[in-house]
Amino acid sequence: MKKALLFSILPFLLSLILGCGDANQSGDSKPTDAPSFAYVTNGIDPFWDLCAAGVRIAEKEFEVSCEVLMPPKGVVDQKRMMEALLAKGIDGVAVSPIDADNQTPFLNEVATNTILITQDADAPKSNRLCYIGTNNYKAGRALGELVKSAIPDGGEVMIFVGRLEQLNARQRRQGVIDELLNRPMQELDQVKFDSVDATNLTSDSSKYIVLDTRTDNFDKAKAKSNAEDSMTKYKDLKCMVGLFAYNPPACIDAIKEANKLGQIKVCGFDEQDALLQAIAEGHAHGTISQQPWEYGYESIKMLKSIYEGNSVPSKYFELPFLVVDQSNIDTFWAKKKEMAELGKQN
Repeated sequence: MKKALLFSILPFLLSLILGCGDANQSGDSKPTDAPSFAYVTNGIDPFWDLCAAGVRIAEKEFEVSCEVLMPPKGVVDQKRMMEALLAKGIDGVAVSPIDADNQTPFLNEVATNTILITQDADAPKSNRLCYIGTNNYKAGRALGELVKSAIPDGGEVMIFVGRLEQLNARQRRQGVIDELLNRPMQELDQVKFDSVDATNLTSDSSKYIVLDTRTDNFDKAKAKSNAEDSMTKYKDLKCMVGLFAYNPPACIDAIKEANKLGQIKVCGFDEQDALLQAIAEGHAHGTISQQPWEYGYESIKMLKSIYEGNSVPSKYFELPFLVVDQSNIDTFWAKKKEMAELGKQN
């Protein structure tokens, strides 16, 4: 289904689902022999509630049974959850790998026992059948363009992210760096990454300096303290770039407490309400949204297609991202609220 068609039927599907309640409750109208699929995230976050909304829409449309599982404690929990899915004979799994390189042997084991695709973050060395998600390198470059529009005269930039073990995080980071330093576009499967320890990156053709990349391992307090420390260390800091959903709000809180709203720009990824509010108020410049409800919808659609014996059209199914700024914040936020409400029914 094309995106335009998907959005055209969303109001109908939303009313249908709200009227029927959770699709996994008793009284479900799906056939008793409906295939069962699982959508496995890499953690717990409102982002994944939005993905779950797409899962629920697809569950109704394709008459399948779906679980959405969110591991609270990283790789160990994610592995345990997928082992349990295999034990009960799940028909297919769409997973966002937490540490693709180290998880590849286990993912290959999953792939020998059920249909396996990746979503959000890829594990390209595994035997997964395809990856569904945003081209994170392109999205990173789009984020770099947002930074350029936020501070057109150039200046010092800091990058903040939860962890860099995930391939999507490294791709986003590299896209931002390459765009700011005016480097050539790279192909996704051939991206050359700057060292995670690289500091003070610049080029003769660029007005920008990428000072450092700070990680927080999904510790929200650490994310804020990273932003605070950066303002203390770098007095001429012009822009903070957050690569995970909670990073931009953490930066905004730190900037606000330092009475530097407007002095230090913020650009980010994803669509936490705190970031959208800051964009609406002019305290953040913009964000890149992956429109996560499409992740859930397209993942279940793909699993159903493979289950029915159809070949995988491509190893990589690219979903569009959206640049959100003050020009489209109201429309986007309304859509996000609609999907968030549906996702909470998981």
